[in-house]
Amino acid sequence: MTMTVCLKGRDFLSLYDFTQEEINYLLDLAGSLKERQKRGEEHRLLPGKTMGMIFQKSSTRTRVSFEVGIYQLGGQGLFLSSNDLQIGRGEPICDTARTLSRYLDGIMIRTFSHQEVEELAQYATIPIINGLTDLLHPCQVLADLLTIKEYKGCLSGLKLTYIGDGNNMAHSLMLGGAKMGMEIVIASPKGYEPLVEIKEKAMRIARETGGSIVLMNDPLEAARGAEVVYTDVWASMGQEQEQAVRAKAFTGFQVNRQIMALANKEAMVLHCLPAHREEEITGEIMEKYQQMIFDQAENRLHAQKAIMAAIMG
Repeated sequence: MTMTVCLKGRDFLSLYDFTQEEINYLLDLAGSLKERQKRGEEHRLLPGKTMGMIFQKSSTRTRVSFEVGIYQLGGQGLFLSSNDLQIGRGEPICDTARTLSRYLDGIMIRTFSHQEVEELAQYATIPIINGLTDLLHPCQVLADLLTIKEYKGCLSGLKLTYIGDGNNMAHSLMLGGAKMGMEIVIASPKGYEPLVEIKEKAMRIARETGGSIVLMNDPLEAARGAEVVYTDVWASMGQEQEQAVRAKAFTGFQVNRQIMALANKEAMVLHCLPAHREEEITGEIMEKYQQMIFDQAENRLHAQKAIMAAIMG
């Protein structure tokens, strides 16, 4: 582990804010914490620390992994739904941030608007972790990078093809993959591509790291030679009313036997979950690659413990 890296007091809002060296440090720390947990060794790096967890979107993996993670690090997690906070009744974010900073050692927030998270970070005097916004999902991608590294041994130069909606997952995969020198290909239907500003940011990073970012509308072409095939639900939380329209638009964007026949013979399949089987991925492919997919889910715990330990320690 590179000992020159110090992330104490930093916010974790986007992988764009971190250097390749810092991301590698977090991945190494996550791997080390995972090993210690598997050996049954205590690793109470945050004794007595309290993490506030604000949820304006419901969650399975984010809530459980953060709550268990802070507990394993010797601290305590405090679940705060928008129903529990005055923020849900119109208290300005700046006042919520200033108040919670007096009680807590860190805040994780899972919400809709990325601007809310940035405002919380602006006014808080404690580290803020982005547990998911409509724009980005950096904790998930740190766990993804950890999983790929475990299976493939490296990240630089690997081709990862993401097939699906140009959403927060596509955005964070582009930024995180570019930081690590990966070849990221995003295949989305017309009208559902990632945001241009995220694409441009990721392409600027890729030019510096030797990676590449390619966007296209042909999932079969995108899958050719891919060493990692990644997918996500077609309609994210808050888009349920668009389900029927999206199902039609995403015809042909399913990760199935045909897609996997074009990928590298040793390809991995990843899914950030929850999965809608027979929509974005077939049940057959889901079961064939379930070990990797649930290693990926487990790695949310280890990656987020590394984030908390590094910035709240």
